[in-house]
Amino acid sequence: MKGVSIECPLVPSSASPPWLLPTALQACRDFLELAETHSRKWQRALQYEQEQRVHLEETIEQLAKQHNSLERAFRSAPGWAANPTKSFSEGSLLTTKGEDSEEDEDTEYFDAMEDSTSFITVITEPKEDRKAESGTTGSVEWTSDNVLDSTSLVPQGPPKVKRRVRIPDKPSYSLNLWSIMKNCIGRELSKIPMPVNFNEPLSMLQRLTEDLEYHHLLDKAVHCTSSVEQMCLVAAFSVSSYSTTVHRIAKPFNPMLGETFELDRLDDMGLRSLCEQVSHHPPSAAHYVFSKHGWSLWQEITISSKFRGKYLSIMPLGAIHLEFQASGNHYVWRKSTSTVHNIIVGKLWIDQTGDVEIVNHKTKDRCQLKFLPYSYFSKEVARKVTGVVSDSQGKAHYVLSGSWDEQMECAKIVQSSPSSPSLDGKQKTVYQTLPAKLMWKKYPLP
Repeated sequence: MKGVSIECPLVPSSASPPWLLPTALQACRDFLELAETHSRKWQRALQYEQEQRVHLEETIEQLAKQHNSLERAFRSAPGWAANPTKSFSEGSLLTTKGEDSEEDEDTEYFDAMEDSTSFITVITEPKEDRKAESGTTGSVEWTSDNVLDSTSLVPQGPPKVKRRVRIPDKPSYSLNLWSIMKNCIGRELSKIPMPVNFNEPLSMLQRLTEDLEYHHLLDKAVHCTSSVEQMCLVAAFSVSSYSTTVHRIAKPFNPMLGETFELDRLDDMGLRSLCEQVSHHPPSAAHYVFSKHGWSLWQEITISSKFRGKYLSIMPLGAIHLEFQASGNHYVWRKSTSTVHNIIVGKLWIDQTGDVEIVNHKTKDRCQLKFLPYSYFSKEVARKVTGVVSDSQGKAHYVLSGSWDEQMECAKIVQSSPSSPSLDGKQKTVYQTLPAKLMWKKYPLP
């Protein structure tokens, strides 16, 4: 029987027809061709998106330049008001009353706070109040030697050291902020590179020391025999620290790690302050103040920031501690949120918003302060602050009112009662108070 040989080629030769190629090799070639086609397509799409982004940046930058030139032209027009230092609520909005429907879309507005305060104050005469309170809580008359009187708001005595009364004017350099911050949206403020002319010639440590400008409020609070009256002065001191920020939108310089700033005014002011940068990333400062009048203050400042294009929000995270040695009262509170508006287009302006709670950890007295956000459509006074001081039982004793850039007043509550519910079902408390007393008033600018 003859043998039969059968040839079965495992590897196709170069002369083999295409249909004999393995299926896997053919699939790889098809995938490679398809990937190259889609790669060219995505490259074209990416190039188009890059061109669109560059075009958008150039358009916004040109819009900002045109807005600045129009604003300068408007300021130099003959009809420009004689007082160029108006607040943003009066002078920074270029629209008139007839153009309310065409407001600048780049201006951040808040809804009007119709129910911004949960109480209503009614001022009554002291004689009537004494008659009404004679059968319940006794006399509530305001004595002439009350520590909340405003006769000694300004510290007395000339300083022994001659100090300068004026600093040189800030140089006027054109600055396109959008070209710097357009790639920083969503980043932390401490990681955004800023040009040097955007800063003010101060360190953050010196800026923190400015909170002590109205330290005489704490010197008066030392002599308070009532903890709720002392709380009123502490609340006024906490609000006074914002009085210098209304026209200052430049940021201070970041201190170096270990940098210190000392303010020794024991001779004329009776206090000594020491502030040190204790952390670089994240930036953090420690501040301690000693007063020979009988109080000590210390705070730790660490900020968290959010940049959202149109506005920049700065949220201080540290707590402020204040202790009076004679009474042992220990107060703790935190700072409110600062927001800088019109980052891209328009005039920069700053606002303070949020709720601040001051707690006396010894007596459990509390003060609820509310910083109302500015709204162009609101009937409230700009930069308004309201508050209520209550004891450990929750009974309200004083009503605080004013603005964080001008002054603060307090009025003693003689009677409180709930009001009738409004249309939305919310109920407010009506406080009958004595005439208000001035606690703090801003010094005139030099």
